[in-house]
Amino acid sequence: MGFWEGNCVDVLSIDFGTSGTVGVLAAFGRGPRAIEVDGSVTMSSAVYAEEDGRLVVGQDAERRARLDPSRFEPNPKRRIDDGELLLGDRPVPVVDAFAAVLRRMGEEAERQLSGVPDEVRLSHPAGWGAQRQQTLRAAAGKAGFVQARLVPEPVAAAAHYATLRETGAPSGPIAVYDLGAGTFDCAVVGAGTAVLAEDGLPDLGSLDIDQALLVHIGRSVSHADPAQWQRLLRPQTTSDRRLRRVLLQDVRDAKESLSRHAHTEVPMPDPFGDVLVTRAELEALVRPNLLRSAEMLAATIARAGLTPDRLGGVYLVGGPSRMPLLASLVGSTLGVVPTTEDQPETAVAFGLHHVDVRPAAPMPAPAPASWPPVQQQPMQQQPVPRQPAQQLNQRPPAPMPPPPGWQQPHQKKSRKPLIIGAIALTVLVVAGIVTAVLATRGDDKPAANQPVVPPNTTTCAGSQPALPGENGLTKCIRRLAGPTIQTRATCSDDPELAKALGAVRSALCRFPDKTTVAFHEGLTLAQVEPSARKDMAGRIETDTWRTRTGLSGRYVAGVGPKLGLLIYQADGIPVVGTVMDTSPSHTSRRPQDLVQFFEKTVQPGE
Repeated sequence: MGFWEGNCVDVLSIDFGTSGTVGVLAAFGRGPRAIEVDGSVTMSSAVYAEEDGRLVVGQDAERRARLDPSRFEPNPKRRIDDGELLLGDRPVPVVDAFAAVLRRMGEEAERQLSGVPDEVRLSHPAGWGAQRQQTLRAAAGKAGFVQARLVPEPVAAAAHYATLRETGAPSGPIAVYDLGAGTFDCAVVGAGTAVLAEDGLPDLGSLDIDQALLVHIGRSVSHADPAQWQRLLRPQTTSDRRLRRVLLQDVRDAKESLSRHAHTEVPMPDPFGDVLVTRAELEALVRPNLLRSAEMLAATIARAGLTPDRLGGVYLVGGPSRMPLLASLVGSTLGVVPTTEDQPETAVAFGLHHVDVRPAAPMPAPAPASWPPVQQQPMQQQPVPRQPAQQLNQRPPAPMPPPPGWQQPHQKKSRKPLIIGAIALTVLVVAGIVTAVLATRGDDKPAANQPVVPPNTTTCAGSQPALPGENGLTKCIRRLAGPTIQTRATCSDDPELAKALGAVRSALCRFPDKTTVAFHEGLTLAQVEPSARKDMAGRIETDTWRTRTGLSGRYVAGVGPKLGLLIYQADGIPVVGTVMDTSPSHTSRRPQDLVQFFEKTVQPGE
């Protein structure tokens, strides 16, 4: 039974997408129905700023863009980390742009209801962390939604498809492959819409497919007038922007046509001739990224401790799921045939009505005083207890071997048990990282007693070994550590740990509450992340971060059976920071708690 059934409440659900937004309304005791805006169930998410500052959205924004494209933003959701948009000569906060889109959908719902809906639900990408979700909440508040409930997009999609299963269909968890305009998300959802595992790619969506096709077309025609082609790619005048906007729409239409036909023509502006493109050409362009997403779905299913044949179904969500290649790649990768429907764009919005959004039970164990209090958020589903993830053949994973040439470091009697435990735990957590890094070296072996520097990794200019009195924090590490750690934590150099991990050098910093933060110079987040994720279970939080001093980067956080773990890096600084919670009560916490601790205590400040 969906949440709306048997409840006399009017519920508005909004799937706020990168290029299109879908609203669904359940009212007057009837089931959910799609809201039509501008004559379509998919409203454009575009925003246009009038000269007086008023924001126009949807088809009205698309039409006004022909007059002055510089005031137009077609995909505000993709700009969530920018803080504000420059529309014409007017800076517009991203929150205001989001609110304008949500408000337009809310106005149509209120018109149909002759009143305000009792409840509003909003979807968001599964990979959005606390900071991005807070931006969406703030926008909902500005749009007039007093208490909007947030639901991850794959969870909503799974809830929708669960209601469509026919009698006698296989039961069990559902895997969702969600390829939208801006991001790719995948998740395995079990009973009660509990997320068993999830993952995603922030750099893969239909807009990226459009861009790849545009570049392909440019290779065919740009030689006719290279200067004019560059003006199309980087428009400087209103005329250039108008031509670019029309060209992008024609490229998008061609992509969609190739889902139905073997070839199509793309009309081009003068002086370029029209271009014939084929489905085979498009598939060759996008195959590597689509295969990458299919393999990520397979890995996510394995991390949930399942195999594809034990699932109740694999469902494709989002407009690009109509591409024949996508279903073929997912099917061949998993060994099962995926399912989609006639309007995959509406699956998330309809699914929001079937998600149980009642608040989760209180946490059984309180957090230490030094950690931020755990705030109950109704929409954050708690992962169900389960066995460690298995590989696709259901064999339990073999123990991670120690890195080549690694030997157990001699324990000095003067080292305290806490220090020894922190080192041992850190080595266990990232043992897979060492193996992966060293495996890329082939037969090249580092000289004796020389630090191992991973390939394609640069060290900070002028980086030198830590000097006495520096507490192990080199100049390079201090750039990431920030002043808080340097003043509140006790830090020390750890050459044994650096040798074990293949880092240039490592430093351990301990807070009074026994939380440990480690820094590894010469490693990157891209190298550390795959192995670190294996030590995380259930929901994984990943997002970007930025300080007022201009430092920015990305983090990944999760809680596993051994510890709570958050890894992060700043752009341009070859140092990985690792926040570890090894307290006995760590399993009662959520990744969001690690993120809050990171943002308030660990994240570099001024």
